[in-house]
Amino acid sequence: MKKALCVLLPVLVLASWLSTAQAAGTSSSRDRGAAPAKVASKQAKPAKKGGQEDKLVSAARKLQGAPYRYGGETPKGFDCSGLVQYVFKQQGKALPRTADQQFRTGKKVDKKKLRPGDVVFFSTTEKGASHCGIYSGDGKFIHASSSRGVMESRLADGYWKPRYLGARRML
Repeated sequence: MKKALCVLLPVLVLASWLSTAQAAGTSSSRDRGAAPAKVASKQAKPAKKGGQEDKLVSAARKLQGAPYRYGGETPKGFDCSGLVQYVFKQQGKALPRTADQQFRTGKKVDKKKLRPGDVVFFSTTEKGASHCGIYSGDGKFIHASSSRGVMESRLADGYWKPRYLGARRML
């Protein structure tokens, strides 16, 4: 079943993206980085400059463009939870390997109180946490997309917003 999902998911995501892009006559906001409709005004204060959270986000940004690989956990190829685990490990924090295990780790964080370095979770392919990324601030997160590799997307994007499950503070 998981093998079939691994093959079908990228195809379904691409088909959905293409149909949305055709209907709008342009590429999707997720791919071009368009501004969200409105980000909650009660966002938590950003972490102190140079702190561990900033180092996490900086390390994740350096990996943008790395390819997607199911089960991948190195810069040669990442899946979503492999990317999160790798970046946290660079900062000396060990995390479980899968998104659902990571979702049960750390301290629950309200969406309005997200800070850079928090891990955000989504329900995409199955019930519960099946996708994750690192919140980078300003309503955005860095994750390993099955169709585009490591990239930054907006929480308010039409694809991600309805699939948002929650967030955890790991540091």
